[in-house]
Parts: sequence; structure tokens; C-alpha cells
Amino acid sequence: MDDYSAYLNSYRKTLDNAPLSPAQKRNLLTYVKVFIKHMYVKGLLSSNSLADIDLPSKGHQIPKSLYSVEEIETILEQPLLFGIKGLRNRTILEIFFATGIRRGELVKLNIDDIDFDHKMLRVYGKGKKERLVPISQRGCEWVAFYIGKIRPMFAFIGSEKALFLANNGKRYEPGKLSDMASQYVKLAGFDRAGACHLYRHNTATTMLDNGADLRHIQEMLGHASILTTQLYTHVSRKKLTQVYNDTHPSAQGESGLF
Repeated sequence: MDDYSAYLNSYRKTLDNAPLSPAQKRNLLTYVKVFIKHMYVKGLLSSNSLADIDLPSKGHQIPKSLYSVEEIETILEQPLLFGIKGLRNRTILEIFFATGIRRGELVKLNIDDIDFDHKMLRVYGKGKKERLVPISQRGCEWVAFYIGKIRPMFAFIGSEKALFLANNGKRYEPGKLSDMASQYVKLAGFDRAGACHLYRHNTATTMLDNGADLRHIQEMLGHASILTTQLYTHVSRKKLTQVYNDTHPSAQGESGLF
């Protein structure tokens, strides 16, 4: 394990000669540790020799591709240029925007997972954990329009209850969903990374900026630990900027030029 860890530290990616990130190294070492554990549980090894080995910290990376609400609205306008498929894609992006759910959660949605009366969405999260998240009136209207007018044009008997259907009438694959979402970011003229997750980042930072409690944001996003949610306190710019302008001498004084 030590030799493998040393190899990962010295490894450089083929495309750009960059080292592996701390998270990538931790994930690769975790695969080995979990494999040895299962071999021991199944009786194929006499001991779990890696049980006491500490994995390196993956650290906390602040999201880089942060979009304002105005920028997201610009992205949401792009699918309307592409007919029936565009209307379907607009609905998908609206759900991302309204709820902040993960792409893996969106592809699992069924028609009966949305409660139009109470404006709630049943989400199947990580670790088979279900949660109910609120969805806006605007989001509900887009889904209702999609179910009534657009989905039947993609559906066939094999579609079953899947809410969002790809061009072949089956559930979207997560990778294809990212490809679709990222193309609209480029069409909107933004030269930044970001696809499905950019709406999740916006949900967290905007709610935090507008006074939402961290626990409520944790429940909304389906984070197992509030430590993950606390990451967004580092990118919530509205409150920090306001406090800075109100308290820092450099922000309060007149211009120092000339």
C-alpha cells in the first residue's frame, strides 16, 4: 500500500503532465482498502491488513464555476431554439435550477415522484436514501407541460414510468445529461466549466445569501454531513461582501488614487 501510494504521488497525467488531485489519490487508495476488507469478510484472507491504515485527506475544493441567477437564466433560454427536444431539455434544466438535485437523482425520477398539489419532489439520493424537496410553481408548470405535450412524443412501451426520456425513449444516462447541459452553457457564451452541477452550486449559494439556515440547505441537497454543506459558506459572496464594505477601512475610505 505504501508503494502504491508513492506511485500515485509521482504519477503524472498523460494529457497535461499534471499530478493526481488529493481526491483522486484518496479514491484509488480507498478501492484497494475496501477490496482487502471484502476479501477478509469472505474468508479469503486471514486478516484485514489495511484496517488501520489512514487514507490521505482529499481536502475541500471550493467550486470554481459559479454562476449568478442572471447567467443561469441566460443558459435556460438557449434550449428554446431547438424545438421539441429543446423544450424537453429546458424542462430538465428547470428541474436542476428549481431543486438543485444531482444528475444521478434526476435520471431516476418517475412521473409519480412529483406532487403538483404540494409542490414537492421525491428524490432518490445516495445510499438509497429518499427525501422530499420543494419545487417552485415555475418548475411544476414546466414539468406539467412536458408530461402533457412533450413526453408522449418520445415515449414507447419500454419507457415505463421514467419522467425524463432521451431521444431513444429510455431514461437518460448521466453522461449524456452532462453533455446536453454543457452545450447550452457554451451556447450562452460562457467559457467556463459547468453542466448539471452548476445549478446545485447556485441553489446552495443563493439560498445561503438570502438567509437560509445551513441545515435546511443540507436537507435540500441531500448531504449526509453538514460539513459538506458548510463548504458553500466559503463561496457565499453576498454576505461577506456586505460585511467587508461595512467594516473594512479600505472599503469605507475614499479612493487612494491621486
